[in-house]
Amino acid sequence: MRRLPFHLWITCTVLAAIVLAVALSPWLAPYPPAEQNLAIRLAAPSGAHLLGTDHLGRDTFSRLLDGGRFSLTLAALATVLTALAGTAVGVLSARRGGWLDEFLTRTNDVLLAMPEMVVALFLVAVLGTGYHSLLLALTVTGWTPFARLARSLAMDVSARGFVEAAHVLKCPPSFIVLKHIIPHLAGPLLGQATLRFGHFLINVGALSYLGLGVQPPQSDWGSMLAAAQPYAARAPLTILAPGLVIFAVALSVTLLGQHLFRTSRTAAAVTPTAVPVNA
Repeated sequence: MRRLPFHLWITCTVLAAIVLAVALSPWLAPYPPAEQNLAIRLAAPSGAHLLGTDHLGRDTFSRLLDGGRFSLTLAALATVLTALAGTAVGVLSARRGGWLDEFLTRTNDVLLAMPEMVVALFLVAVLGTGYHSLLLALTVTGWTPFARLARSLAMDVSARGFVEAAHVLKCPPSFIVLKHIIPHLAGPLLGQATLRFGHFLINVGALSYLGLGVQPPQSDWGSMLAAAQPYAARAPLTILAPGLVIFAVALSVTLLGQHLFRTSRTAAAVTPTAVPVNA
């Protein structure tokens, strides 16, 4: 197993620290995230308020931890759902071929040509704001890269000798897919998933910044950016804190995803073209 480069160790440490802090936010947050105190609005950082307070006197650090639960959970769920849907479509397209492959491929191409954020905005506008609307919009618009990658990889693996041997032995199609095709797709798709997680996190922040995410008094990083913008000069940490956290998480998962993708491609290049079927 290759040793991780030093910069990836730092990346993983930063990412793990942020995720752990967000997961433990009910115990780490010093104040209730929605608690207002207008007497200390836009207060500077202090021992009582590590990152100061916002325009309603709410503790910025507490809201940062609480808002991360929405942003990270929604990005993670969107990544999982789009990965599953896209992989299923891609493998089905590669295995069936014919008119179904042509239809799914053309559908994928059309969706890839459409601006993802514009489609997501339209869906949220139709479905209404909130957690479930955002998740559905991100899932509908985000599965296409997984489908294209899964189709390409599945077609390559299906042409290898061990898959042809499984067909000769009359193994069930489901067995061939689960035993011989999906394992060879796992590495590249995992790398793609980490890359897409950062993309989804930024999209969640953008949609919430526009007021299409969670509604007050709940918070997330995007809505914190929007609320802090008019007061950025007086209380810069109220806008810098959520912005830097989004940047740190997106950069960390992107660097990690690039490493995983390169590693999986290298491993695939040296994988033998014929292995026992083990049926």
